[in-house]
Amino acid sequence: MSERTLKKEIVSRLESQDLAGVLALLQHYNGRRLVNPLVGCLCHRDELVKWLAVSALGRVVAALADEDREAGRVVMRRFMWMLNDESGGIGWGVPEAMAEVMACHAGLAEEFHQVLVAQMREDGNYLELEMLQRGLMWGLGRLAQVRPELLWKRDAPGYLLAYLESSDGEVRGRAAWALGLLGATQARGILTSLKDDSATATIYDREKLTFHTVGELAAAALRAMDEKGSGGS
Repeated sequence: MSERTLKKEIVSRLESQDLAGVLALLQHYNGRRLVNPLVGCLCHRDELVKWLAVSALGRVVAALADEDREAGRVVMRRFMWMLNDESGGIGWGVPEAMAEVMACHAGLAEEFHQVLVAQMREDGNYLELEMLQRGLMWGLGRLAQVRPELLWKRDAPGYLLAYLESSDGEVRGRAAWALGLLGATQARGILTSLKDDSATATIYDREKLTFHTVGELAAAALRAMDEKGSGGS
């Protein structure tokens, strides 16, 4: 299959919400050939297609790294370059894709998790655009679902607190979601103040988009902290 035909096949399957069909292509093609078309889908006009591309990239790059760790590193470095001003691009979907790769591959997570934390820090590789911050907040939440200890090691909860005061509802809501997953009790006061926040925020989880208010996400984060504090699961 030519590169152009393969790209059309991947886009068609994602548009049909056939993530399993995209991943099945790994049985016939080296993961390297799937990366470029999937990266292109991070800018797709359909938001769910973008998110399914994020999921696919996580598994494709993880499979690639299982065979050749350096090949996985090359993709992660490419993501980092895409967020660099010198790249000439914006980097839509890149923090999300980086996080999904790390959620899927422990080795790459150990090597690159600090990059996500640095993107929160003004003395690091700070992401100024709120659209990119939205992706970063989701990425931190996604990594918190699987490898929270890595984020605690880099004091990610401390840096996340400032994002609860963002002027962007998506950023506030996703930051609340991430802090709840981390069980970051130092956020309790600010989260409590957000319980009546009616701004909307979306969360992508288990291949579905769900819609919430910031207040709902803050309340859920507080409940998660209470459950962890009382020994709940």
